[in-house]
Amino acid sequence: MQLKRHVLPGTDLKVSSFCYGVMKFGSVVKGSEMLELYRQYCAAEGNFFDTAHSYACWIKDGDGASERGLGECLRKFGNRSDVVILTKGGHPRQGDIYIRPDDCMTMEVISADITESLDRLQIDSIDIYMLHRDDILHPVSEIIEMLNEEIRRGRIRYIGASNWSTERLRAANTYAAEKGLQGFVVSSPQWNLAQPNHSPIGWDGEYDATALMMKDEDLAWHKVSKFPVMPWTPSAYGYLAGSMSSNALSFDNSVSQERRVRARQLASELRCTPNQIALAFLLAHDFPVFPILGTMNLEHLNESLGADQISLTAEQREWLLSG
Repeated sequence: MQLKRHVLPGTDLKVSSFCYGVMKFGSVVKGSEMLELYRQYCAAEGNFFDTAHSYACWIKDGDGASERGLGECLRKFGNRSDVVILTKGGHPRQGDIYIRPDDCMTMEVISADITESLDRLQIDSIDIYMLHRDDILHPVSEIIEMLNEEIRRGRIRYIGASNWSTERLRAANTYAAEKGLQGFVVSSPQWNLAQPNHSPIGWDGEYDATALMMKDEDLAWHKVSKFPVMPWTPSAYGYLAGSMSSNALSFDNSVSQERRVRARQLASELRCTPNQIALAFLLAHDFPVFPILGTMNLEHLNESLGADQISLTAEQREWLLSG
């Protein structure tokens, strides 16, 4: 099974349909198990990796472990030129889990985050650098200017925004276009087939108001603008495949239950799994979508990658939503 690859609009990067989120590399998963996950994903023509400066600070000995673990894989397999690395920075403080300055959207902090990420990954340049959160106290002009300075320095190539409102995204890219600067090339909200009950759950198990989910008005904008999306939690923490974990239950409501039933029905008809239907649903949109897979289970990873072979029609996509 070979993943399709697509040019990410606004870049010269050709990336696989599914991005692999290696949040737990180097902490929960390490050594030969980590290397095998990396190898199998690459063997399936996967070449797109997602990590962050903050991963996985909430796990014992996990601070910076994800970037270091991914860097270990790059050195072991020697395929840096074949893969696209996305990392994130600028995340605000999270209690005592992630100690940060009061203001994380300054040149000093972002520059320090990039320096540390490059050192952990042991690479010279980051392909896509995402701001992990927004800070509306900082004008978009200041943020775009700051990130373009890092592009000029050659330390990052392209920029993205995680958990940003579409209003701020539009404003940032309008400013960039007016000034002849590079704007954001991709957005990363929480998005999946299920309907959430509340704000996304953070590392500490509490609701995180700074983490944004795809809303109807956001989706409408993406459909018109064709702006690329990298959804996180694309399978709703396994809820659509039947998981009843505490995170999965954050999506449990009558709407999600009905969608899960329809996903199972369609999976039976197409001879695939409900999880694959949930992922194929995202890929079936008429703008670029690159779901971030976060599984650390090899069998589940291969099953999820198989969703790239399933093509849903627009009618099937809408039926999953509304019946």
